[in-house]
Amino acid sequence: MSVGRVAYVLNTFPKLSETFITNELAELRRRGVDVLILSLRRPVDALEHEVVAEAGLLDRAVYDATEFRTSLRAFMPDVVHAHFATDPTTVAAELANDADVPFTFTAHGYDIYRRPPADFARRAARAAAVVTVSHANARSITTRFGVDDARVRVIPCGVDTARFHPNGPAASPLAVVTVARLVPVKNLGLLLDACALLRTRGIPFRAVLVGDGRMRDELTATRDRLGLSDTVELAGAATQERVVRFWQHAAVAALTSESEGMPVSLMEAGACGVPTVATAVGGVPELIEDGATGILVPPGDSAALAAALERLLCDRELASRLGAAARHRVEERFSLRGQVSALLGVWDEVTA
Repeated sequence: MSVGRVAYVLNTFPKLSETFITNELAELRRRGVDVLILSLRRPVDALEHEVVAEAGLLDRAVYDATEFRTSLRAFMPDVVHAHFATDPTTVAAELANDADVPFTFTAHGYDIYRRPPADFARRAARAAAVVTVSHANARSITTRFGVDDARVRVIPCGVDTARFHPNGPAASPLAVVTVARLVPVKNLGLLLDACALLRTRGIPFRAVLVGDGRMRDELTATRDRLGLSDTVELAGAATQERVVRFWQHAAVAALTSESEGMPVSLMEAGACGVPTVATAVGGVPELIEDGATGILVPPGDSAALAAALERLLCDRELASRLGAAARHRVEERFSLRGQVSALLGVWDEVTA
């Protein structure tokens, strides 16, 4: 059978930092698949990505948990899907059981490495299939939680390559751009240390940190202490259209995380023809081909990070070649259309 109706259970919808969910839902609607969004919490972000309105997604959302079952019965889904192995998966399993349809869930990163549910294996056993975004994640799911690897499907998140595309020269001075939540796991202090090293070497550049989070004040203080207030901009949270503009004028993308599932921000950078310097953690090496689409460095090594950034800032021919290869790799392996096609394939299989 071909899946035509999918009910999603999400922690919070829409959420600015979860563009991968919003884009997935929008692409399903473009494919003619109807969606029902059951959100456990109301949105709190002041900003909202443009695609939410473009795809009419708020019209498909229910926020009152007492109405979930009634809404689901009226919707008559073919499958129920949750993002993250935490509360949404628990609720999705119960609702799918009541509706007598299969359910699946996507595990991303924190729900595998940092705050996994204690009964992850039981949740996986109840699901018709477990989706995750990288092979590194899949290995962790099978080894840490004992989940049968035949039940785990690797489908990386995808990026809309029509929306994210190269457009114009890099800004002057050359910009190092990071798009990330300002939280400890992103280890953005490492980037500031690398920027300080670049300054001492006389490398002309500026850095832009796009995003917000609980470490904003601490990062601002560190920036000022390192004498980088005129070099490093903390741009705050941004909608997708503004993020596109940052990438389209970036010289280098940077990500300094201590742990990652599969960072969508680096897919967006690659789609815009921007080479990456990133720590080799989690699924990052599956996305960034070292020496071909970017440069990978050990986590926590500010000297190696600074050296890689300096190389791409100073060798623009190399940066251009890696950026073009990054665009090609994203088009081939990490497009939104490819991701949703693979997801629909899983749902067709579990509902057959």
